Amino acid sequence: MEGNVSEFITLNNGHKIPSFGLGTWLSKPGEVGAAVEHALKTGYRHIDCAQFYFNEKEIGDALQRCFKDGVVTRDQVYITSKLWCNDFAPEDVEAACRVSLQNLQLDYLDLYLVHQVAGLKKDAPCDLGAVTDEHRLGYSPENMAKTWEAMEKLVEKELSRSIGISNFTITKTENLLKTAKIVPAVNQVECHPYFQQPKLKAYCDSKGIIFEVYAPLGSPSRFRKQDSDPDPLEDPVIKEISIKHNATAGQICIAYQLHRGLVVIPKSVNPDRIRDNLKATEVKLDAEDLQRLKALDRNLRYLKFSWAVKEGPTRDEEIWNISNDEAFVGQK
Repeated sequence: MEGNVSEFITLNNGHKIPSFGLGTWLSKPGEVGAAVEHALKTGYRHIDCAQFYFNEKEIGDALQRCFKDGVVTRDQVYITSKLWCNDFAPEDVEAACRVSLQNLQLDYLDLYLVHQVAGLKKDAPCDLGAVTDEHRLGYSPENMAKTWEAMEKLVEKELSRSIGISNFTITKTENLLKTAKIVPAVNQVECHPYFQQPKLKAYCDSKGIIFEVYAPLGSPSRFRKQDSDPDPLEDPVIKEISIKHNATAGQICIAYQLHRGLVVIPKSVNPDRIRDNLKATEVKLDAEDLQRLKALDRNLRYLKFSWAVKEGPTRDEEIWNISNDEAFVGQK
């Protein structure tokens, strides 16, 4: 129920995930290790990682220092990683997971996610701006079903305690569930006051899939950000609510998602902001605040993943299933 904030959320397999954590996307080498150490010393117990962030080795070193120094033990920290798009072939899934485990210097992951819905060829460049149609394999329900079957084997082999998805629409999740033996524990997606995704959240709730939020502030450091893009952190309503609670606009954005019962993973490498983000868990929004924040939704997606599928007029539809998802909701 909206309005209650829990420290942990129970997944559909009984494991618990901290409702608040540290995101590490765009956290640069030379900065991310110190950020993870500071976060754990400050009280964070959830670190979100991915092979494609190219910083897991440094995160692993930071984790080991914290374990050695007694800051935390392994079982006190929830660690997520993700399968990148050029490892979707079933024979590549376990090897990719083991690379992340090796870099993070861990025996197991708490959560391993399929990072995106569309596959890339093995030789696709790391620079997404250099990806061309020659590298794109696109989305296929049949291929994703095979990828997911390989993901399920990671649980059997105790390489990851839970598995999930990221950037999946209602349509693509429905397709996956037709053959899945393990229901995804989590769907990690973009979500902020201007893009609240209520229909996708309601769908995930109905399937027992936890809704996890990245970019809860609107991803101010995202690629291709335009000066004309509206910024949730500058929204007058959010500013008014922040003054009311003696909080920052960012804290209000985070607190709102926590009050919605979501898992939230804001990214930062700034020690002060890491501390301030954690304090968002202490902000108590009232019913009026929640209604005002709910009304801010513009259905405004900032991160469109246009690189993932071949160029053409149906590109957005292929990735996000806008009309199909609307039709599915309309049938309910």
